[in-house]
Amino acid sequence: MKKIRIALLHLLPIAGDITYNQNLIEKAIKRAAEKNVDWLVTPELATSGLQFTHLIGTDWIKQQPDKWMSHLHNMVDLSKTTVFIGCAEKLKQDNKLYNSVFVINQKGELIGKQKKIARVDNWSESGRFIEPIDLGYVKVGVLICADSYTKNIADTLLTKGAEILIAPSSWGPGLHGPNGEWEQRSIDTGLPIFVCNRTGEDKTVSFWEAESLVIKNGKRLLSHKSTQSAILIFDWNLDNMDLISSNFVIDYID
Repeated sequence: MKKIRIALLHLLPIAGDITYNQNLIEKAIKRAAEKNVDWLVTPELATSGLQFTHLIGTDWIKQQPDKWMSHLHNMVDLSKTTVFIGCAEKLKQDNKLYNSVFVINQKGELIGKQKKIARVDNWSESGRFIEPIDLGYVKVGVLICADSYTKNIADTLLTKGAEILIAPSSWGPGLHGPNGEWEQRSIDTGLPIFVCNRTGEDKTVSFWEAESLVIKNGKRLLSHKSTQSAILIFDWNLDNMDLISSNFVIDYID
């Protein structure tokens, strides 16, 4: 049986406080590495929070890897885990800004990234490239928050060979809150979906009731919500694409 251990970082980032958020991510990576985690997933825009522009603007967004991202590569190499990190970036070719997820493997190497396609803010551009990330033993499709809203992106990832979907998200209940979209994407594609959401609140969005989830065939196998940052660990069988754990192992971060 090919088993992997996955950690979803259900974090409470502070909008606009880049240093605090980066330190929180580093602390979580170190804690998760002690538990022999194979994959570690952060929420969407984990380094900045979702609604940051009214606080710090966008001039801080750099081409990647910047100084901190290079430091993170070294951390990941030492921790021997694969990290999916949500972070804004500036593209060198056109200086446009994107809401991206970077995938750093166990050797500290950038092996792929996905730019958010479904643009719902006024600072970032829509990504155009949709391709699963090949980890060498499984192909992972990345759906960044609202990219799960319709079936098109998930279907494209499936067509291109994705075997698992990961959804780094900042999606809280409310007027436009999630209403079965992740479950439906798992039904549409037949693929499991691991949703890494967050807690806290930004300017106009509350995440206190937001859930991180493990979903298969439209059913929520595991779910978690909390008012503080938490590392959610579970074991997954890659051979039959099914859950091994009966519950999340939860490590709260002070």
